[in-house]
Amino acid sequence: MKLAWLTEWRSGRIQDRQLLVLLALATLAFFFGLDGAPLFDLDEGAFSEATRQMFVRGDFLSPYVNFEPRFDKPILIYWLQAPSVWLFGVNEIGFRFPSALAAVLWVVVVYRFVAEKMDRTTALVAGIITATSLGVLAIGRAATADALLNLLVAATMLDIFRYYQQRKKVILYRAFLWMGLGILTKGPVAILIPLAVSLMFFVSRREFGTWLRAVFNPVGLIIMLAVALPWYVIQYGREGDAFIQGFFFKHNVGRFSSPMENHGGGLFYYAVVIPLLVLPYTGLLLATLGRIREALRDDRLLYLWLWFLFVFVFFSFSGTKLPHYVLYGLTPLFILMAHYREQARNRFLMLLPALLFFALLFHAPEIVALIQPQVKDSHVAALLSAPGEAFGLSYRLLLGSAVALVLILLLENRVAAWFKLLLAGCASTVIFVAALTPAAGILQQQPIKQAALVARQLNEPVVMWRLNTPSFNVYSRKSTEKRDPKPGEVVLTKTRHLVELPAYELLYERRGVALARVLPAGSRK
Repeated sequence: MKLAWLTEWRSGRIQDRQLLVLLALATLAFFFGLDGAPLFDLDEGAFSEATRQMFVRGDFLSPYVNFEPRFDKPILIYWLQAPSVWLFGVNEIGFRFPSALAAVLWVVVVYRFVAEKMDRTTALVAGIITATSLGVLAIGRAATADALLNLLVAATMLDIFRYYQQRKKVILYRAFLWMGLGILTKGPVAILIPLAVSLMFFVSRREFGTWLRAVFNPVGLIIMLAVALPWYVIQYGREGDAFIQGFFFKHNVGRFSSPMENHGGGLFYYAVVIPLLVLPYTGLLLATLGRIREALRDDRLLYLWLWFLFVFVFFSFSGTKLPHYVLYGLTPLFILMAHYREQARNRFLMLLPALLFFALLFHAPEIVALIQPQVKDSHVAALLSAPGEAFGLSYRLLLGSAVALVLILLLENRVAAWFKLLLAGCASTVIFVAALTPAAGILQQQPIKQAALVARQLNEPVVMWRLNTPSFNVYSRKSTEKRDPKPGEVVLTKTRHLVELPAYELLYERRGVALARVLPAGSRK
């Protein structure tokens, strides 16, 4: 087997085609099979319904869901989803396209920075790791604001380091632009991370004065405020103190100070989550963490470590914890992992996480069948009651092939361990796109989507009762009030609650989800 091309690639002599190769890989990773699963509740359903409601209401300034303002996130992601929906239709591709595009651009931003500050081979490796890590794949293919925010945070942070080295005002102004767009995407976090990390870094290099002048650069501040402030002013004018209380205090201050929507976790929550988010590169992550002491000798490495560590520590102390929060700090970790790839020579340790991950997924049908009878929530148990639908023959073949690939890579001893790991990463991407996501969609969302398609054929409104699945609104093209149903109304609810209705006509029922018409008093079930 001739490996001359690999030697050329590792030495950096194959350069012109690298970005094209990376673009092709990232495009396939984030766009292929984008409609392979229904919109997932709650987040995808809520974002998508808010965008759909903009068309229904003819209002593209204020997001609404079920007749109420949605103060969770600012406007930019909805503004990007709206033209996408106009172009592709009210479907999964239309709502997810902006996130997929943002994820591809995120990969390109990483590649360009590393190619500029390190070398092209490391840049390609960093780009591939970014594009094929489990956590990035999940948010890069989701109709939420997180892929967009990660792109903007990465662009801001990398331009701040460029400014530190080059002191060019145009780079500084660009960083302010990215922060302004980030504020329009998710709010104060787009300022918090750049300010805190850059302060620590500049102070460590005895350049506090430089940092202070950059932060209060009048042109930069004008750029940022001109981008972000108008929408906030308009929203305050429309909604008044309810917007301030809902967005700033509840969904920003409140999320940090206490758990929201049962999304809590201990101090070491992200120490457990991060190894999962970087799968199948967990072995490389552990090897990289062991080299943190080398950072003080290199501005680039110190900046990347400070970036990662600040996000890790800050969100570890947050009251509300969700896995994707720590992704704001994984971009520097991906770069560091690519930088230290040559030091990770033990192919067994590098490939073991991938092997365990694929083997676990291969046995997912048996695992689901085993835990389903033990689940106390009858609704969740009902959703998990048909593993055969989610895990078919194609699922088994894909996972079996992935396990076989890793075993072959373990036996092969001529190719570098890090290169084998990239191959496992590509295999993991195929598994996520073609097997894992469709299976999860069938288990969690298929009954909701099918009920919504039934409801779409009904020329009458629907009430949502003891259930919160905004994706139902998207597929049914109806807004739903959340309240007790009245006689004559159609209600979407959990199957277990049907017994509480006086009398009803069952319109649809599948795996814990029911659509029924409440009959007048005195009628029989």
